[in-house]
Amino acid sequence: MTVVAQSRLPLPLWRRGKVREVYEVDDTRLLLVASDRVSAFDVVMAEPVPRKGEVLTQMTVAWLDRLGTLGPHHLLTADSGEILRDIPALAGHRDAIAGRAMLVRRTAPVAFECVVRGYLSGSAWQEYRRTGTLAGEPLPKGMLEASRFPRPVFSPATKAESGHDENVPVATMRRALGEQLTLELEARSLALYQAGRDHAEGRGIIIADTKFEFGLDGDGSLRLIDEVMTPDSSRFWPAAGYQPGRTQPSFDKQPLRDYLAGLRDAGKWDGNAPPPPLPPEVISATSARYLEAYRLLTGSPLPDPA
Repeated sequence: MTVVAQSRLPLPLWRRGKVREVYEVDDTRLLLVASDRVSAFDVVMAEPVPRKGEVLTQMTVAWLDRLGTLGPHHLLTADSGEILRDIPALAGHRDAIAGRAMLVRRTAPVAFECVVRGYLSGSAWQEYRRTGTLAGEPLPKGMLEASRFPRPVFSPATKAESGHDENVPVATMRRALGEQLTLELEARSLALYQAGRDHAEGRGIIIADTKFEFGLDGDGSLRLIDEVMTPDSSRFWPAAGYQPGRTQPSFDKQPLRDYLAGLRDAGKWDGNAPPPPLPPEVISATSARYLEAYRLLTGSPLPDPA
């Protein structure tokens, strides 16, 4: 098993995020490589989580395969052999990309996160407790934490390079992007979420909310980009034991967040970088959560990288 904390490939680095490196292949293509880095409370941990990057990539590929009829996306291939044959400069770097790389079409990213919320949680719940609203828009009265919305809510957010994204009204997106593109983004996002939610419910998982990203290709077509309904971009809750009115357990980095929250509450960490060292049992428990989410949603264990 190869753990990749940070890829260093012989291609021009276009962008490095909290989890991914994005490399330029040519004028029309990019290579996305998901590392095993993990962040919590907006701080990137020093220790990687084994196989996390593979889970993010392979779960995205599985969703794109399942949901491809709902509109175009940017993925060309995630097959490591095809990528190595197509990009000779990567010879000798199989371990760095196997199972965790996607060769994609270049697009001009839309400058908003397209969030869809099926349940009241996270930042939406925090705002609702204060004001009864989401991004300033009123929500139904009397909702509890983790209540299911009568209908999924399209809730765009601004993209933040660091810190939290900011929820904004749809009107803000409309002013920035225009009516037609906003309507298309909303319709695509809701259709993707509803199809994903229905599949996940049949596998015993509630997708409480998720965020999609889109980009415009050279022909002006809107394509789904980046990761799709992964534990990093979504809240996955076990359907068994779901009960509104409390925080739900989740299939993501909850063991990590719980450990860090305990340190913070005890005054042993101030919540800022540098992060505290992680015990091996926290790392392994977090890895197990990601792998279990993949198994439940796809019906198969994560395959060994080819």
